Amino acid sequence: MDRSELPFISATELAALIKSREVSPVEATEAYLNRIPLIDAKLNSYITVTADRAIADARQAEQEIVAGRYRGPMHGIPLAVKDQVYTKGILTTGGSTILKNFVPNEDATVITKLNEAGAVLMGKLNMSEFAMGDAFEHPYGRPRNPWDLSRNPGTSSSGSGAATAAFLCATSLGEDTGGSIRGPASFCGLVGIRPSWGRVSRHGVLGASWSMDQVGPISRTVSDCALTLAAIAGHDPKDEHTWDIPVPDYLATLPAGVAGLKIGVITERVEGNAVDPEVSELVVKAVAQLGELGASIQQVEIPLIAQSAAISTAVTYGDVSGVHKEGIEQNLHEYDYNIQLRLLTGAILPAQAHQKAVRLRHLLRQQILDALEEVDVLVMPTSSIPASPIPEKAGVESKQAFLEMLGGRRSFTAPFNLANVPALSINCGFTSDDLPVGFQIAGKPFDESTVLRVAYAYEQATNWNTRRPPVS
Repeated sequence: MDRSELPFISATELAALIKSREVSPVEATEAYLNRIPLIDAKLNSYITVTADRAIADARQAEQEIVAGRYRGPMHGIPLAVKDQVYTKGILTTGGSTILKNFVPNEDATVITKLNEAGAVLMGKLNMSEFAMGDAFEHPYGRPRNPWDLSRNPGTSSSGSGAATAAFLCATSLGEDTGGSIRGPASFCGLVGIRPSWGRVSRHGVLGASWSMDQVGPISRTVSDCALTLAAIAGHDPKDEHTWDIPVPDYLATLPAGVAGLKIGVITERVEGNAVDPEVSELVVKAVAQLGELGASIQQVEIPLIAQSAAISTAVTYGDVSGVHKEGIEQNLHEYDYNIQLRLLTGAILPAQAHQKAVRLRHLLRQQILDALEEVDVLVMPTSSIPASPIPEKAGVESKQAFLEMLGGRRSFTAPFNLANVPALSINCGFTSDDLPVGFQIAGKPFDESTVLRVAYAYEQATNWNTRRPPVS
């Protein structure tokens, strides 16, 4: 194999080649490091490239594998992580100038787990400031979408989506509070899973909302997503909210197929004025494909789903203004303008409004859990639209734009972070403008295996993941 082609194979394929010693982790790492400077000037997906650390990790992995100490499918795999995740001795900015000199003295638990799995850390990925939604200013460069450089790669794990889609890492980690894994996966034509809340430790991860933040993978294929999730999942005594339950072998259950599974289609999110016609058409075809593969398709209603973005916004803004209380009081002007608006909105949000949102959240969660008693997974678009154009100015221009912020595409991801259930986005085709469209699959709490299994069956029956973005 031409070593320059190594970045274009999946992490799963690369793992097999590394295990058989047909490819060295050093060769794979060097191939990515050679590609990053050629492509990333256009994308701004990385904040920090840890080239020396990556080569050292790769050499260690190579030595261990040659000595017969193979650790598993992540051993020697070059990956990158959102700059929200603590990395010992490596700059961790949270996408903000406020932390431009912050170097943690410990690793986040997910980094510790990746180190134990033998992964190769390529660097830290760009993001919206403090993972608080659509920032206008990006101090480390505006992230751009590899499918169309004039468009958004997704919020807030922007760099994770852009770098993975552009073959600048084999797989990546993002973080999802209200859709920040699934959004970039949808906009960049990838597979991204937000695990169940409590499946993955958040120790050492800059937080926004304690009750919704969750780390998870953004990858090019379902199997890549499964092997990455397996490496980071599990109970952590340092995070009291992680559950002490077994982590399944996600890769082993992928080929089981969907015959006999019940697929619940959330009708009001697939049809009507709330969703772009091209998005609706592609999602309808994806559902039909699952039916052809042997799944039983039925319609499901979630009465509160249209209000989910407003509920999520009220809960998150209240939480995040508490996290940044000191920043609001002492250095508000140092935040991005859009982020200032969110912080101030959360700070003045009436207590009764926050409490109403919390109560509505519980009602919505129960509606989703009740629906999942009748079906194995729920499906709908990941976003109401394909990748949006990069905005030309900061702020909210009108009352209508603000109302869109409380609905629109955010009401497509918000239901499942509010319910704390696993939800995955997979590419289900392209619009007439050659922009990817995300198909969302959500499952029961801690049943990532079934979500991944459905996604894998769909992926194997289609070829969307074989297309490459035009950036070069």
